[in-house]
Amino acid sequence: MAVNTKSSLMTIDEIAKYLRMKKVTIYKHAQEGKVPGFKVGSKWRFKKSTVDKWIAHKENSNRK
Repeated sequence: MAVNTKSSLMTIDEIAKYLRMKKVTIYKHAQEGKVPGFKVGSKWRFKKSTVDKWIAHKENSNRK
């Protein structure tokens, strides 16, 4: 399954591949608010543009 990085919403599988992390880690971090995401019913969804901004912020804060 290829990661569709052009889609605005990503599933847990897609975000795990995109961030190169295990799904269980994504679930844990999402529940703790460490990764920006939201639930639609019982399923987690991640907006790619928000995740990209979160990554940029993390990169900038690590440089200080």
